[in-house]
Amino acid sequence: SQQGCDPFAQTQRSKLQHRRARINQQINKEMRMRAGAENLFRATSNHKVKETVALELSYVNSNLQLLKEELEELNSSMDVYQNDSESISVPMIPLGLKETKELDLLVPLKDFISEHYGEEGVLFEKEIKEFMELRQAMRTPSRNEAGLELLMEYYNQLYFLDSRFFPPTKTLGVFFHWYDSLTGVPSHQRALAFEKGSVLFNLGALHTQIGARQDRASLPGLNQAIDAFQKAAGAFNYLKENFSNAPSLDMSAASLTMLVRLMVAQVQECVFEKMTLLRAQNDFLARLQLAQEAARVEDVYSLVHQTMSQPHVKDYVPFSWTTMVQVKSEHFKALSHYFAAIALCDCPAPSDAELLEQEKAFLQFHATMPEGPSLRVLLQDPEERRKLGKAHLRKAIMKHEEAMRIHGLCKILRKMDILQEVLSFAHKRSLSKYSEIDHEEDFFETGEAPDIHPKTHQKPEIKSPNFSQVKVTDLFHRLGPLSVFSAKNKWYPARRVHLMRGENGFGFTLRGDSPVLIAGVIPGGCAAEAGLKEGDYIISVNGKDCKWSKHAEVVQLLKSTGKEGVDIAVITLQGSECPKAVDRKAAVMSSGSGMLKSNKENSRKSLMNSKSASTLLVWSKRSKRSKKSTYSGVPFTAVGDNEAMY
Repeated sequence: SQQGCDPFAQTQRSKLQHRRARINQQINKEMRMRAGAENLFRATSNHKVKETVALELSYVNSNLQLLKEELEELNSSMDVYQNDSESISVPMIPLGLKETKELDLLVPLKDFISEHYGEEGVLFEKEIKEFMELRQAMRTPSRNEAGLELLMEYYNQLYFLDSRFFPPTKTLGVFFHWYDSLTGVPSHQRALAFEKGSVLFNLGALHTQIGARQDRASLPGLNQAIDAFQKAAGAFNYLKENFSNAPSLDMSAASLTMLVRLMVAQVQECVFEKMTLLRAQNDFLARLQLAQEAARVEDVYSLVHQTMSQPHVKDYVPFSWTTMVQVKSEHFKALSHYFAAIALCDCPAPSDAELLEQEKAFLQFHATMPEGPSLRVLLQDPEERRKLGKAHLRKAIMKHEEAMRIHGLCKILRKMDILQEVLSFAHKRSLSKYSEIDHEEDFFETGEAPDIHPKTHQKPEIKSPNFSQVKVTDLFHRLGPLSVFSAKNKWYPARRVHLMRGENGFGFTLRGDSPVLIAGVIPGGCAAEAGLKEGDYIISVNGKDCKWSKHAEVVQLLKSTGKEGVDIAVITLQGSECPKAVDRKAAVMSSGSGMLKSNKENSRKSLMNSKSASTLLVWSKRSKRSKKSTYSGVPFTAVGDNEAMY
């Protein structure tokens, strides 16, 4: 079986997927019934009918409500992905993988090989089956590095599939079916870009599952979670920047923006947890820093919450996600005030040596200056510190209570004991601190504590996928070098000629490698007599396939022929008949730079063009290769320097 593939994970995932799809079918059915009932309600003047229809409508509406709740619960089955460690860490939000239907490419690819490449399709069955096995394996990647590599390998293989079998003007006629990761709604398209985009989405989703599974009570676990969520953000961001017009909601720009922000927030939360692990917390400056880190986490989660509340995203994102994000935002705001209070109340007043450094840190600590004495006085006066600390604690307690209230509104989150535990532990901790520093004889009115200025020592990075880390070889290598033998090029059927060597050799000049090109034909020579033309490619010599042969190999084969002469097979690219020397030079330049650019982009170009009606999803990175040159797409290895007469 394929490495990195885990069919057992599929059973759990696919049960979820089938239930999602089933619920969606029921929702659609209820919606149709509702539309019918509403029409009838409007159309009828009969009182009795109106009453019956109104009753039916109320049934349908309550059914819809229940179905939506059921769907909601499915989308929140985060426990499938969380780790099994005993220590308590706040749950993270992972994403389910997009499911896809099986795809049979055997016939379409065999047909294309015989029609376009003029080869026997049946001779390529092994390669086609190998490709289909890779696709099958990539549907159930294991939740580890091997699973990620499997998705990358398939994604990279799609580049070759695209170049070999998807001409710019027509489609292969096969449909790629994928289900929405959150709603289970199916979409299908002929565009290979949809397949690429969906695989990229799953790469991001798999990273989120790996991130959510880490044991974040240890430093290595935290670093792995940070890495996973940063790479998830990178995959979703890459998808958003390189694809447009996605047919399914999970890949729309609005959803992807939300997912990137959610991943960044989860990274920021891990950074805060890392600080709590690393720092000796009894130090004044360390506690200020923790308070600012917490404020930063609150900041990013409230941005995610705003993003989730936008019109196109609101009805789509599970209510439990939106609630969880809001709960975390309140929870971390509470923590920022708690750590501010601890810094003020549990740390001794600074010595003269420490004062300057503490004053400097405290100057940038609050979003607005606290009322009362100057910072220097405040820092040195324990009573003033207690007063401000108490104000921070009051705010912390209010925010803890708000977090618990919002958490209680969501039935699904109420079932998540871990989150409940974390919230109530933090709440009790703030309460007990408050009662500890609260004096009965306090007659002052506790002021309003200013918010803490958010600041982090480790900014989250959005790490784009590094496709080149997984090397793949073109499965359809035997069709010949892609520079010539690709879906976008067309050539005339191969011509076989018999050449005798005259006293001046064969009478042509050759250039380049794989395939070797006839660069010039001497008028009146043997080659001209046999009908060879400038611009022909040599694809075999005496029956030996030379599509991939180097210059020297072809020359060697030609030179070793005796009096009986030599059989050569050549092809001519359509549209390249005998270009002028000047054009040829231009073509060399343009195709040369085109090749470099595409390599830089890791050779990701889509051959889909927006004119074909079926292409809704268009790869937006267009290659700027010049279309004018008649010799387009023929990368010569060099111009003129390895041309020689034979």
